[in-house]
Amino acid sequence: MIITRTPFRISFAGGGSDLPAYYNYETGAVLSAAISKYMYLTVKKRFGGTFRVSYSKTEICDRMEELEHPIVKECLKAVAVNSGLEIVSIADLPAQSGMGSSSSFTVGLLNALHAMKGHFVSQDQLAREACEVEIDRLGEPIGKQDQYIAACGGIQFFRFQPDGHVLADPVICTPETKREFQRRLMLFFVGGTRAARTVLAKQSANTRDKMAVLKRLCEIACQMREVLTLGRDLNSFGYLLHEAWQVKKSLEKSISNPHIDSVYERAIQAGALGGKLLGAGSGGFVLFYCEPHHQDRVRQALAPLEEIHFTFDPQGTKVIYIGEDQW
Repeated sequence: MIITRTPFRISFAGGGSDLPAYYNYETGAVLSAAISKYMYLTVKKRFGGTFRVSYSKTEICDRMEELEHPIVKECLKAVAVNSGLEIVSIADLPAQSGMGSSSSFTVGLLNALHAMKGHFVSQDQLAREACEVEIDRLGEPIGKQDQYIAACGGIQFFRFQPDGHVLADPVICTPETKREFQRRLMLFFVGGTRAARTVLAKQSANTRDKMAVLKRLCEIACQMREVLTLGRDLNSFGYLLHEAWQVKKSLEKSISNPHIDSVYERAIQAGALGGKLLGAGSGGFVLFYCEPHHQDRVRQALAPLEEIHFTFDPQGTKVIYIGEDQW
């Protein structure tokens, strides 16, 4: 039996520039962080050679080709699995809520399948294979940032090259800066889940008309990294986060809605310096940057929304248990 733990993520700026419609012409840039909320995947050899996959539903099939879960099926093909398995997933947060859950699932499953075969694979390879599964094999109109942050962990500055390569640079800052930065982040669940592909497909189709907007988001991601690296005037990160959200909303009208706008305005009036909806848009989790002495006011202003407490995850996807029944 193998158990993997793969983090979810929060993304600060640059989303959309990790789509080929943008990075085929301009280098994309995203600043994001892995957090201490996880996708757990358990993979075990199954007696009798059948397949049992348990997620929001349970499938039991005689042959891999009969499985309905598209990511599971393609991951099994990618790692050349032929014998029966039992695969169980458990997540700390709901799917389709803007936290990169599908990519965390893909990265974590690939990590587990490779480990079952006794193979160690690098974070970069896991991210590349996850992109191949989700984007190339399944044709999802998504970007590459989620697979890479799930694999790498930490606070990362990603650059998306026109040739398709992704460069991952850990953000270097002092432990004190990282602690103070983390103290100023607040995460709330605003409700609603949605398939990212719906919003991203529209966004990708409009990319040629929004190149200047996306370029500004990449510039903001660079400025945010500099704020953390220098460790001075952290509040400027909050103002940049606010600007990035205003800019991002201009990419596609379905990114936000009146409910999200109301939540955002209440938080700003209560003292938050900036924030954004995580993921492609339309629902899920909203992130705010707020000085500690204003945070109780923000909580009161947003009640009864549930606040999610987290820390940064430094490792990325990780095998946390190895049994004795590998192939």
